[in-house]
Amino acid sequence: MLTHPTLDLLHDLGLHGMAKAMKDLDAQPEASRLQHAEWLALLLEHEATLRRQKRFETRARAARLRHNASVEDIDYRAARGLDRSLFLKLAACDWIRARHNLLITGPCGVGKSWLACALGHKACREDLAVVYHRTPRLFAALAMARADGRYARALRALARLDLLILDDWGPEPLDAEQRRDLLEIVEDRYEARSIIVTSQLPVDRWYEIIGNPTIADAILDRLVHNAHRIELKGESLRKKRPPQIAETATATAMA
Repeated sequence: MLTHPTLDLLHDLGLHGMAKAMKDLDAQPEASRLQHAEWLALLLEHEATLRRQKRFETRARAARLRHNASVEDIDYRAARGLDRSLFLKLAACDWIRARHNLLITGPCGVGKSWLACALGHKACREDLAVVYHRTPRLFAALAMARADGRYARALRALARLDLLILDDWGPEPLDAEQRRDLLEIVEDRYEARSIIVTSQLPVDRWYEIIGNPTIADAILDRLVHNAHRIELKGESLRKKRPPQIAETATATAMA
């Protein structure tokens, strides 16, 4: 077999997964017993796996998730009212494909941001486009975009995402520009894309945060009506970890 020229050709064609698989198989004596179709199937499987991994890595970098969280590391033993069956159902990401929303509420330190990032990470693995934003910083970025003429382009970029994570919603009341920004975001994504919102305040307090009754009705009607809800409770999980664990643990980091 002309191994080296074939490897060079595979690399030239951008089939790096197939090239690596071919090199690995060629080094295994038992591979000589494989049929040509079996060789080809293994090479294609490795190529497909590598491409999925690269797509995930690209999605994950673009998402800019606050926590390196994954759904496999969720601690269901913590006393915070997290419904295991509901969360596992959400982890399948079918709700994102169905263009539904998710609202995660609860006091500081019970893991709202971490859970949102875990679901965002899983969505990246499912080849969905995700971006994380802390809500106050997003409003500040949109204000700058409005000032330098990038506002429409910024809104279009947000609208294209399969999942937008808005973390730390509230408790400060919105000003007039922020209300309009939020209405534009929610309107663009209504029944078209999904949003995760995390907040220390219960949903029934969001009306007063938005302020303007007409705009509040428009935003909440679009955001809440098809939304799944996770309502957490209890004391901060940070307080329950020993100091040495709090400094080094990442898999169970909470926000």
